[in-house]
Amino acid sequence: YAKKSAQELRKDGDPETAFKNAAHVIERTYNAPFLAHNCMEPINFFAHVTEEKALLVGPLQAPGWVEPTLAKLLNLPLEKIEIQMTRMGGGFGRRAYGHYLAEAALISRKAKAPIKLIYSREDDMTYGIYRPMYTATYRAALDANKNMIAFHVKGGGIPEHPIHPNRFPAGAVDNYLAEGWQISSNITIGAFRAPRSNFNAAAEQSFLDEVAEAAGKDPIEFRLDLLKRAKENPVGKNNEYDADRYAGVLKLIKEKSNWGKAGNEKYMRGVAAYFCHNSYAAHVVDMVVREGQPYVERVYSAMDCGIVVNPDAATNMVQGAVVDGIGNAFYGALTHKDGVAQQTNFHNYRMIRHNEAPQKIEVHFVQNDLDPTGLGEPPFPPVFGAVANALFKLQGRRFYNQPFQNELDKVI
Repeated sequence: YAKKSAQELRKDGDPETAFKNAAHVIERTYNAPFLAHNCMEPINFFAHVTEEKALLVGPLQAPGWVEPTLAKLLNLPLEKIEIQMTRMGGGFGRRAYGHYLAEAALISRKAKAPIKLIYSREDDMTYGIYRPMYTATYRAALDANKNMIAFHVKGGGIPEHPIHPNRFPAGAVDNYLAEGWQISSNITIGAFRAPRSNFNAAAEQSFLDEVAEAAGKDPIEFRLDLLKRAKENPVGKNNEYDADRYAGVLKLIKEKSNWGKAGNEKYMRGVAAYFCHNSYAAHVVDMVVREGQPYVERVYSAMDCGIVVNPDAATNMVQGAVVDGIGNAFYGALTHKDGVAQQTNFHNYRMIRHNEAPQKIEVHFVQNDLDPTGLGEPPFPPVFGAVANALFKLQGRRFYNQPFQNELDKVI
């Protein structure tokens, strides 16, 4: 599928000629499977529907999306439908879809009684609404002085592609090409924490580390050099990111993690940074071997989300995203056979466990007076790349296929 014809999403300069004349070309392909959300609190809702009104109570992300559906199904005006939201016990996009409210409401109306609907884990995992399956091939061209002169990404997925063509390193390279393709499928998909970015950042940040190594540069300095170019002499006019703010989280994480300084010899360190959902995130992952297995013992995180309104909650959001990212990078995978999900519960869908979470996650915020933006999604995507880059330091080889544990099991 990596050779499938694709739609051109952005093109700067003459990448074909640059690759043809390059002194060195690096090409790598990255793959990631479907993922199930697996919110720890089972999907559930309370409903009490009468002829006159409807009361629904439970965990939900987007009540406004489901209200018109409920009004039509129950033949009630919107003002007669009351939805009370509770704490979610995990959402990640899964609870943005209100089908379970509609189901609870219809059962209550039929039973003529208040009811509580709870999905079994098997119900939830086999219902659908998965993170899509993705693949992407990246190419970089270096000149004789090991400068990156061209960059090409061709990404696809089932049933959508993951590529954001106007994000870094677009704007930082003279010759740039982004392409996307997709394969239709009846496997249903839906929002999954930082849609598309969760894969795109993983692949891109792994690849940039490999290019930095080929160029003989420190991975943070390599990124900062590109961002300096994007700030001072940007290519194109549709670049989504602010190069200064992007560089800001890298500089902050370099300082707070003591990157490149003595005292960290115990750890194999991986770094990654990404912009999405209007915020900027960078992580340094410190990995060791514990009982024969890779273990992320500590993580440093830097965020630029504008003004931090609630520091405690903001820190918790980043910490949760880090643990979630580590777990999905190592273990998350949902496969299908003849269109049927093969994983149905936690006995065959591996989740990160309490003793596998880092002992320390230190979160820092860039201090500015810019309008606040989100934190539910932006810290999540670069975690995958930082884990992959630390694994390379630990194992001496690159990891291109998620979940990484599958590849580790083959050699351990």
